[in-house]
Amino acid sequence: MPTAKFVVADPKNGKCYQIEADNTPLVGKKIGEIFDGKIIGLEGYKLQIRGGTDSSGFPMRPDIHGSRKVRVLLSAPPGFKPRKKGERRRKTVRGNTIASDIVQINVKVVEYGEKTIPELLGLEGGSEEQ
Repeated sequence: MPTAKFVVADPKNGKCYQIEADNTPLVGKKIGEIFDGKIIGLEGYKLQIRGGTDSSGFPMRPDIHGSRKVRVLLSAPPGFKPRKKGERRRKTVRGNTIASDIVQINVKVVEYGEKTIPELLGLEGGSEEQ
């Protein structure tokens, strides 16, 4: 059972939470899709996939289809941050589809449940991660 780190961004308070969970139910989903938070233990929440990283550290890009690794000429993030105006560089990046070798998945809360995220994760003392 492949596990992944889910980095859950909460736009209301600007905090992020790390959750380790099974990513098998999300295999085949793409960046921008919304899924039920019950999959990772956030009952009542709806989460949107915003990106991720594979086991080698290559970032996912929303404009590359599939789950393959490709070398593309980039001029903007994600995957490359230009230092000068007009700079471009060939970099290896992942496609926009989640595969079993994606180890970090970045998600954003789009619909809230009854309980707060720290309550659901057992972080009542306010020791949020990241």
